Amino acid sequence: MSKDGGDILQKILAVKREEVSAARAQKPLALLRADAEAQPPARDFVGAIRDRVLARKTAVIAEIKKASPSKGVLRADFRPGEIAASYQAGGAACLSVLTDRQFFQGAPDYLREARAACALPALRKDFLVDAYQIYEARAMGADCVLLIVAALEVAELLAFEAIAHSLGMAVLVEVHDANELDVALQLTTPLIGINNRNLRTFAVSLDVTLNLLPRIPSGRIVVTESGVLRPEDVSLMKNNDIYAFLVGEAFMRAADPGAELQRLFA
Repeated sequence: MSKDGGDILQKILAVKREEVSAARAQKPLALLRADAEAQPPARDFVGAIRDRVLARKTAVIAEIKKASPSKGVLRADFRPGEIAASYQAGGAACLSVLTDRQFFQGAPDYLREARAACALPALRKDFLVDAYQIYEARAMGADCVLLIVAALEVAELLAFEAIAHSLGMAVLVEVHDANELDVALQLTTPLIGINNRNLRTFAVSLDVTLNLLPRIPSGRIVVTESGVLRPEDVSLMKNNDIYAFLVGEAFMRAADPGAELQRLFA
């Protein structure tokens, strides 16, 4: 699988490697690992989604993000704790919090604030390229990490999943096409995220999820990501037995994100 090319993803990954090097210089892995292992038990991210999916109810991973590379600032008045509480009131199953600074104007503190303001399990949404970031995620309170197949080799995916599970965290593995799905299915996590946004061009199509469905074995939970903007999009997915959604942009522009979540998934 080619990892080269001058696209957005490659720029982000290059920055991530620099960030990890700088972070290691500030805090050695041994100290970070001790912080991660000293955290209270993680909240049950998989269970929060699985329980709803089995009942054929929508399980929404509601995203907290200030900005994106393609759309710029989505929410100028950005208060992660208030947004998280609003999402919980609106019926979200889990949170996804952007911690990437340079491209999404995120921060680890946003995850801490969001998680402290509600009882929902939280995903650290970032671009992981090093085991250091898995320990970092648990140390900041994350209950789940995102592993992007397009960003990692198979051996890295397997190793990172093992570390996450050893720390009590769940893993959401993200794919964009059939080849990446074949790789993702080598992991044990039940959570298969299908990103309808092409990370190289940022174009979006819900057909990405629908086309991959026949290739996914029973026992795995499909989480459709990106491009769910209208009630019709939700109906399309539910009609194809998909009940787990990761949605952010549609909520971030709304005055009351939780109320918008309720409206979209009513």
